[in-house]
Amino acid sequence: MSQVTTTDLYEVTMALSYLREDMRAPATFSLYVRDLPPGRGFLVAAGLEPALDYLARFRVGRSDVQEFAEALKRPVEDLAPLRGLSFDGEVRAVPEGRCVLAGEPLLEVTAPLPQAQLVETYLMSLLCHQTVIASKAARCVLAADGRPLVDFSLRRAHGPEAGLQAARLCALVGFAGTSNVAAARRYGIPAAGTMGHSYVETFASEEQAFRFFARTHPGPVTFLVDTYDTEQGVATAARVLRDLRLGPGCAIRLDSGDLGALARRARAALDEAGLRDVRIIASGGLDEYAVAALVREGAPIDAYAVGTRVGTAADAPYLDAAYKLVEYDGRPVMKLSAGKATAPGPKQVFRGPGLRDVIGLANEEPPVGTEPLLRTVMRGGLRTEPPDTPAAARARFRNDLAALPEEARLIEGPTAPLPVASTRLTVLATLVRHRIEARTGAGRRPGDTAPDR
Repeated sequence: MSQVTTTDLYEVTMALSYLREDMRAPATFSLYVRDLPPGRGFLVAAGLEPALDYLARFRVGRSDVQEFAEALKRPVEDLAPLRGLSFDGEVRAVPEGRCVLAGEPLLEVTAPLPQAQLVETYLMSLLCHQTVIASKAARCVLAADGRPLVDFSLRRAHGPEAGLQAARLCALVGFAGTSNVAAARRYGIPAAGTMGHSYVETFASEEQAFRFFARTHPGPVTFLVDTYDTEQGVATAARVLRDLRLGPGCAIRLDSGDLGALARRARAALDEAGLRDVRIIASGGLDEYAVAALVREGAPIDAYAVGTRVGTAADAPYLDAAYKLVEYDGRPVMKLSAGKATAPGPKQVFRGPGLRDVIGLANEEPPVGTEPLLRTVMRGGLRTEPPDTPAAARARFRNDLAALPEEARLIEGPTAPLPVASTRLTVLATLVRHRIEARTGAGRRPGDTAPDR
């Protein structure tokens, strides 16, 4: 199925109307998050790379028009103006890996109005899902405080494609590996995996399971030790590891119970057996809150495998995002709806030290000591530079994470920095609001007189 038809029907109805009325002047739409989810002090921009791939390929073909016509229960000829429509606009966006705040555009599209409208749904779906997962994974990185993390999310992700995305996004913020073989191959992420409880259950004893596993995999191995009794499992693993002399890099994995207490007992048993270099890996329903608690109590855990709660961003699984028209044919526009008013005009985010951000107009000079976040990544429907690299995204993330105020980095009860509007943006918003109110009567009650101009 074409990605073109992965859209909301009202995008099609609006685009068709624009084409019928010959409304093809440039339009700028801004995609941003109104408010951060509860428990978040920042977001990590993600999803731009696949979004640019989508826009570069976007073209409405014969079969797409047929599907649109069937959905609308209209003759194909009625939808003919859409055929051949492709994206030849400009995109300005925040690169992947950068930390962003509420109200700040993740991306702005400027293109002929029908094009800019028709790509809305797909762009929102991509950027919102990937930003929410990257942000959850970033908090795990904070919680782990330098300890390696591995993505185990595939089996409980919201579908295989979501699992692929989660693996890429976890790697983007610094995870050490993934259990997802396809993601490891596609994105160059180290693959990591141990064994399941079913493997241990297949054999007559844990010791037999561990020895047979090591026979098949003679390199460093990780034994899952909690299928029956965890402390006995640790003792058995220690005996097998010592007997086989498998060398450094081996580990045991704890997947249930009081992980902190079990890790302490396991560490003592391994050390007593002369296996000080055998690592302890923890898994089992972990997220940043659980990891932070284990780190805080000093649990001797060397690495964490996180899955379900991170791959689904369980505590904050969506973003209150919007894709709003801010300019059409050179005319700044805005929405005045209660609680959902928008700011007019193409924008830029000017970042100061400590994420003291200013949201301004795209054509204004940066305030002293700031840098612009959005950069032009597509012009004329073509990328302006080669695809971004994971290493570059990770470097941006590390730099922004280090610059975050301490209160935004907190796992429990973070406070997000609040960007401010520039003077020029504030003045423009006031002027546009007054013009709309004068033209439409919006904001006036019966008997009010028109505001002075």
